[in-house]
Amino acid sequence: MELQGKVALVTGAGSGIGRASASRLARAGAKVGLLGRTADQLETAAEAIRRAGGDARVLVADVAESDQMQRAVADLVGAYGRLDIVVANAGINGVWAPIDEITPEEWSRTVNINLTGAYLTVHHAVPHLKRAGAGSIVLMSSINGTRVFSTPGASAYASTKAAQLALAQMLALELAKHKIRVNAICPGRIDTEIGDNTQARNAQEAGEIGVPDDAIPLTDGASGEAEDVADLVEFLCSDAARHITGTPVWIDGGQSLLKG
Repeated sequence: MELQGKVALVTGAGSGIGRASASRLARAGAKVGLLGRTADQLETAAEAIRRAGGDARVLVADVAESDQMQRAVADLVGAYGRLDIVVANAGINGVWAPIDEITPEEWSRTVNINLTGAYLTVHHAVPHLKRAGAGSIVLMSSINGTRVFSTPGASAYASTKAAQLALAQMLALELAKHKIRVNAICPGRIDTEIGDNTQARNAQEAGEIGVPDDAIPLTDGASGEAEDVADLVEFLCSDAARHITGTPVWIDGGQSLLKG
């Protein structure tokens, strides 16, 4: 139980990588705040943690809304007295379309959730991490925008993911004097529900013929699992990663090496 006594905040915790990460942190001993917009999903995830002997609190909030995030973080700290770990995982694929077809509203929605949401999560959490005297922040980026630039129509999504990595590296230096580590995880294709919120519109018009999407050398094309990423989250949030900060970690079975 190497995270015993720690308190963690995980956004986008109702499903997929967020839910798996929250479960893994709780199994390692952390008390976990599960944040998202869908209360019933969050409660189901929290109840599973409690049944396994963990401690979880549901926090219903939109990561793109500052007031809601401030209240949610205050609720978590009020319940558990501290905050040590932040996993800014909430995000959407959004609309994938040629740059001359994606609308300003569609672009802004992806940026607001993926990038502004990450900023607001960290913005409201950092004062509590400073008070704790140390901490770990993980931003959930992607191979898109960091190693891969060939996904047709994904310019808005890839731009937010590139910016998340830049944010992680900026904050790693800014917060080092407070003993707060900041790293970025860059998953490839993972078997989650994120594809359900993808809207592709003439996306192939923005792409070129290249390496097929199912080319993942390590697994003969099989997607990774949310639990694979959750294992990495636990490592980066633990003392085993005590000298790691400002680092992107690609977790994709070699996918991005073929598609970059």
